[in-house]
Amino acid sequence: MAGALPDGDPVPTDGSLPPDAAASAGKNGFAVYVHVPFCASRCGYCDFNTYTASELGGASREGYADTVLQELKLAQNTINPEKVDTVFVGGGTPTLLSADDLGRILEGIDKTWGLSSDAEITTEANPESVTPEYLRRLRANGFTRISLGMQSASPHVLKILDRQHTAGRAPQAAREAREAGFEHVNLDLIYGTPGETPDDFAASLRAVVEAGADHVSAYALIVEDGTRMAARMRRGELPYPEDDVAADRYLAAEKALTEAGFTWYEVSNWAKGEDSRCRHNLLYWTGADWWGLGPGAHSHVGGVRWWNVKHPTTYAKRLADGVSPGHARELLDDEDRRVEDIMLRVRLSDGIPLAGLDGRGAKQALEDGLLVPEAYGKGQLILNLKGRLLADAVIREVV
Repeated sequence: MAGALPDGDPVPTDGSLPPDAAASAGKNGFAVYVHVPFCASRCGYCDFNTYTASELGGASREGYADTVLQELKLAQNTINPEKVDTVFVGGGTPTLLSADDLGRILEGIDKTWGLSSDAEITTEANPESVTPEYLRRLRANGFTRISLGMQSASPHVLKILDRQHTAGRAPQAAREAREAGFEHVNLDLIYGTPGETPDDFAASLRAVVEAGADHVSAYALIVEDGTRMAARMRRGELPYPEDDVAADRYLAAEKALTEAGFTWYEVSNWAKGEDSRCRHNLLYWTGADWWGLGPGAHSHVGGVRWWNVKHPTTYAKRLADGVSPGHARELLDDEDRRVEDIMLRVRLSDGIPLAGLDGRGAKQALEDGLLVPEAYGKGQLILNLKGRLLADAVIREVV
């Protein structure tokens, strides 16, 4: 389970928003995130808001879809966007719910706000939690995209990460998803795990390419306080990740994926063409609104950001009592929104206009060889490969 939620202003019991925020909902795109907080076991590196069976305290997977639909009723009375552009079901392990329950949630979203005719509908899945028949049911229920948590093709790396699937299961599940009719298949990788060798990561990249995925997300291992992995490192059982190793792995990913026909569009994400990009994440990164359903889910509409109570039992009780599950919220001022926009857009391959950035910082980044000179000359800040390795440092300079 993740740490404590941040403090903020109280959320009204009916979940209502300031009138100007509610009226602007969806003007720059609208997404729905659905959090499914259940996991069969806990990975040693994970600090997400997830719960194994022994931690649920009376909450039920079987009744979860109905609880989410209750939050949707509250949401319907709060905002009225023109349409829903994307839906992303994350976790946890969403595919611990039945495919039909996930379909009922999707149907509820459609009845509440209306899915656009070309809506992107994604679910995350652990490779061991799906079968060919389950994938066919998901596709029949309207899902168009699946994101599989592969992490590595190396058995010993998966063991260190406490992953439950075998090394070959994720690529096999990706192929099964294609056969089930999924238009887009993503595989997630983690690099820099203690004990991972360059050959291990090269094998993971080959497996991704050979599986036929059209999207790859690759993230450096981050050791979060409170996780089992962090405790093992403090005890000296595992070495801490090294920045130089992470940089080498990133360069290996860029080379292998580019050669296989992928193109980066966000620092940690590569796709085979624009149609394969994750539209849901792009809405986050470009300032759209979204409603987060589920315990611990975050939302943002019209400059108001709020987050739900964490535990599934508390979440369900709030909704059963007709009360918003919102734990707290904050109203972002113009400067907050400007800074967040820069932090997100700098990481995109489209970059961000120089106007509005710190000019001296941007010039320094150019002189340090971190930007594409041609784009800079046209008034746009776009990171080159070296800049992508140092994206956080560039952001600090130009905010």
